[in-house]
Amino acid sequence: TTSPNRKDAVTTSSAAATDRPSTSSTSFSSSNKFNPKLIFSQIVALQSLHYLILSFLFQLNYLIYGSAVTIDRIFTAKHMSLWSNEGRIDAATIVISSLFGSVLLAIIVEKSKKCLDFAVTLFFVHFFTCCIYDGFAVLHSTDFW
Repeated sequence: TTSPNRKDAVTTSSAAATDRPSTSSTSFSSSNKFNPKLIFSQIVALQSLHYLILSFLFQLNYLIYGSAVTIDRIFTAKHMSLWSNEGRIDAATIVISSLFGSVLLAIIVEKSKKCLDFAVTLFFVHFFTCCIYDGFAVLHSTDFW
């Protein structure tokens, strides 16, 4: 005698379950909300790690090649002459730093749609910092570009 009531209870609960939106779709859409604090912290993390890696690699250049370690190597184009050995070493250091940066970009940003935005932001912040540090002399250096 209990089986018809039980069958009604099962159909009622399954009908109620189909009326509700699935939790997976609502949780996915809530993760796409605009979160300026997260974006800002990701930009700061990327920029800081970019300069930290670049500084570390310039320190390695000092140990291996004996090139002077100055902040000018990061923020000016004085040492970025591709026509000298020192300039090519610095250029190679920046390329290696970019490879590490691309891995960090994928880890920190976590979304492929945003990687280009963060990479461009990193470049413009670095360009702006170089302009503040050394004036607009960066614009006249073809090796910088």
